[in-house]
Amino acid sequence: MSTTTRPAGRRLTAIAVLAASVAILAAACSSSSATTAPSAAAPATTAPSVEASTSAAAAACTPETGTFKMGTEPWLGYGPWWVADNKGLFKQNGLDVKVSSFTTDDEINAALVAGQIDGANIATHTAMRLAQAGTPITAVLVLDQSNTADAVLAAPPVTSIADLKGKKIAYEEGTTSDILLRYALSQNGMTINDVVKVPTSAADAGTAAIAKRVDAAVTYEPYLTAALQQDPNFKLIYTADQKPGLISDVFVVRNDVLGNRPCQIQTLIKTWGDAVAYYNSNGDDAKAIIAKAVGATPDDLKTAFDGVKIYDLAEAKALLKGDFATTMTDIMKIAVAAGIMPAEIDPTQILDTTFIDKVAP
Repeated sequence: MSTTTRPAGRRLTAIAVLAASVAILAAACSSSSATTAPSAAAPATTAPSVEASTSAAAAACTPETGTFKMGTEPWLGYGPWWVADNKGLFKQNGLDVKVSSFTTDDEINAALVAGQIDGANIATHTAMRLAQAGTPITAVLVLDQSNTADAVLAAPPVTSIADLKGKKIAYEEGTTSDILLRYALSQNGMTINDVVKVPTSAADAGTAAIAKRVDAAVTYEPYLTAALQQDPNFKLIYTADQKPGLISDVFVVRNDVLGNRPCQIQTLIKTWGDAVAYYNSNGDDAKAIIAKAVGATPDDLKTAFDGVKIYDLAEAKALLKGDFATTMTDIMKIAVAAGIMPAEIDPTQILDTTFIDKVAP
């Protein structure tokens, strides 16, 4: 199974590498399509009032001219953007969008910080960390959440999180596996200090558990499936869907672009909805498009597809207008405790529901 389903780089959040990445990116911008300076935008137009229907709202807001430069990484949750590109949905909605795929978290973050891309698809905790560091970004859309594609894996006698007390746990520190483990422990009256940490890469965590070097492992697809196939005694004792949105991704836009091209952003969100609708009604074709974009085959990614929830516009709106800010607060506190973020912020300061309000039912 291809390891491109969930690259470790997307999950890592090392702050020290970011400045170096910016410098490298700036030096390479003349030759990289992913880092071409954004096109000049037309003057901002006044955002329309909320309309009764999606189609009416879209018609009331004509996208400003200029290319929107979007950054992605090879993660399935970003798949609808590739579907939109492949099926001509951007052009159909009056948009000129350049979708560029980056290999690691550091690369896409550096491009966003340097203003070489207008918006990016990143993990929720990464969005908060970048905003805290001063990057002028706003999250306008919740894209996806991992359900069973991220999990704690163990075999008897360990059958629950409560059984982990005093046990050796293999996981990759500073990643979403770290966040998932800490949250699971907190829900069972424990902290990370109640277990024995065994720092291990996500690719090797399951193997360490199978080999009995540790009592449990925290990892993600495709490594979960590989471990379960090696030893049927192992089970998923805690999955990310226990806290919807905990392992999730958001679409963020630089604030200057948000101010100058509001109708582009509104129409981009509408296009996401169109692409998710296509994904839901034409699954085989959509998954083939996404698999090709991440360098794999649909069969390679079957388990990973099954473990990821991609939000349509109604679901994304309900989250953003509902308890997603609370979920972000939970994520933030865990990230701070893990040393991924140096201090807490107010998550609501980087959320904007204005745009999705205009296009979502």
